[in-house]
Amino acid sequence: MNDHPRPEPASLRGERILLRPWRPADRAPFAAINADARVMEHFPAPLAERDSDALADRIEAHFGKHGFGPWALEIPGVTEFAGFVGLLTVSFDAHFTPAVEIGWRLAAPLWGRGYASEAAACAMHYGFTELGLPEIVSFTVPANLRSLAVMQRLGMRYDIREDFLHPRLPPEHPLRLHRLYRIGREQWMERQAP
Repeated sequence: MNDHPRPEPASLRGERILLRPWRPADRAPFAAINADARVMEHFPAPLAERDSDALADRIEAHFGKHGFGPWALEIPGVTEFAGFVGLLTVSFDAHFTPAVEIGWRLAAPLWGRGYASEAAACAMHYGFTELGLPEIVSFTVPANLRSLAVMQRLGMRYDIREDFLHPRLPPEHPLRLHRLYRIGREQWMERQAP
């Protein structure tokens, strides 16, 4: 039996944001975000508190297994918990898996200020430099223009031939079609060059 405590996940800092390990106090504001119909517009349904807590449990388990995951997003001087931004292994089979995706979910009052883009850029930097990932993907429904814009700002590329039907949704579900964006480490490094 391994008695060594797991190392605390890394915290990542941007100019305005902090990506940090989750705290018990994050659960209530996370549940409020997941219950907001605006935030969950492009998901099958808002989450009840127990489902939000189960998602937080899965996020913490992902950190325990992989050493990375969707970090809690803190915006110092603004809010201690704004949502999450980070990296996670894709948990279904598709033409692009196995893969690590970058994703985000922010409280609606904080949209439009560049926090998701700044935090995702920090997470992407960590993925390529610290984790040595060869590629990072992201995906959402075609109507989710805000998230698609973040993917584009991150330098991710889209090819219509890679659109896919999400295997976790039933065949006639209106959100089944997803758009895939990707960026490889070399593409990302070219963007970092002065």
